[in-house]
Amino acid sequence: MGRVTERRRVIRIRDGAVTERPDTLVAEEPLEIRLNGKPLAITMRTPGDDFALAAGFLVSEGVLGSADELQSIVYCAGATADGVNTYNVVDVKTTPGLVLPDINLERNVYTTSSCGLCGKASLDAVRTTARFPIADTPPVHLGTDLLAGLPDRLRAAQRVFDRTGGLHAAALFSEDGELLDIREDVGRHNAVDKLVGRALQDGRLPLSRAVLLVSGRASFELAQKAVMAGIPVLAAVSAPSSLAVDLAAETGLTLVGFLRGSSMNVYAGEHRIAVRAAASQG
Repeated sequence: MGRVTERRRVIRIRDGAVTERPDTLVAEEPLEIRLNGKPLAITMRTPGDDFALAAGFLVSEGVLGSADELQSIVYCAGATADGVNTYNVVDVKTTPGLVLPDINLERNVYTTSSCGLCGKASLDAVRTTARFPIADTPPVHLGTDLLAGLPDRLRAAQRVFDRTGGLHAAALFSEDGELLDIREDVGRHNAVDKLVGRALQDGRLPLSRAVLLVSGRASFELAQKAVMAGIPVLAAVSAPSSLAVDLAAETGLTLVGFLRGSSMNVYAGEHRIAVRAAASQG
């Protein structure tokens, strides 16, 4: 089974001095996701939490919405011609009788570690109908001080990043700032899928009182994944895309970008953030 990290020889040059040493790198391997025996998607991921990754991916595709819709997830034995189990192919079986959305199981989507939407023809093609409209009543209400402290807590919990420097991270926090879960992966979308998939397996969807924090930018895809899981707040340490902002405004998602220290930009859903109080203090 693939490991999270691997060792490789590297020539290190520092201030003119040349040394040879082993270096720890994050592992990257393909994962094929099959749905009821039929190939659906391939993603490049860091091995680990593969079942949660597959489940979370299917939440974002609108296939799964609760644990009772999931019958089983297994590695496919004999996935290769020589019958070896590579632990790089998983088959997700849904509960008998579950009506699947209109997805093309023959599309064989390939998603790279940086973009899970490659091959989608247009914005309309990815506006999947959400199972869980964002309906946090009363709304989650977050102080700017609480938000400002989340990136440091995320960074402190990134164990593999400390060894490799090459992983994205995604974390779920409660509205009180409690760290609920964190996942790392070479792909930012995979890290979020692992969080959402674990929540589905544990019967915790929708995540209507949670805050999702990602270590990089907030793409349209990540905003969509938050919406599909019923998450009301998405925060990112880097920039959002214009489509992410549009989707947030349309669905009621609170979107925060450039969350760095006490500074942040609120692009949508400002009613959940103590914006005016923060402005008056400045």
